[in-house]
Amino acid sequence: MQAFVADGPLPDWDASEEEIDRRVAQLEAIARPVTGEEARALVACFGPDDCYGVAWTLLHLIETGPNPVLTDPPGPDANEWHQRLYGRAGS
Repeated sequence: MQAFVADGPLPDWDASEEEIDRRVAQLEAIARPVTGEEARALVACFGPDDCYGVAWTLLHLIETGPNPVLTDPPGPDANEWHQRLYGRAGS
């Protein structure tokens, strides 16, 4: 989990296959369910797009933790994944 968060946001579609595979492996190594603290740290890891579906995996991982992770509505300029996560939590 620490390595995934330390590497920052997911790359965009221009990333190499190796980079995406490395991030997927990091993500899959995170134990489920995540804690509230882990979920909050993972929210910062969404990138600019869906990273070939990896962002959906990240969203589902975050949702294994206590909800809602985002307690305040994201602003209009917020990352689309923050908007989705907030909306799916039924907040």
